[in-house]
Amino acid sequence: MHALKITQIGNSLGVILPKEVLARLKVSKGDQIFMTDAPDGMRVTQSDPVFEQQMKAAREIMKSRRHVLRELAK
Repeated sequence: MHALKITQIGNSLGVILPKEVLARLKVSKGDQIFMTDAPDGMRVTQSDPVFEQQMKAAREIMKSRRHVLRELAK
């Protein structure tokens, strides 16, 4: 567990993430992180949950329509 302190950054408020947290998230300067609601608070992740949901749907369609996609690729 890491306790983070809220600090003033320009006209905004923010937190500074320790190197260990950045390494676990596999992010660096310039990368985006996403916060989503979780049953026990907030969840921080490096992947966009909306994009992940769209990709899951696309994979299901590609799997179920494999023969159609093969014909279109010819």
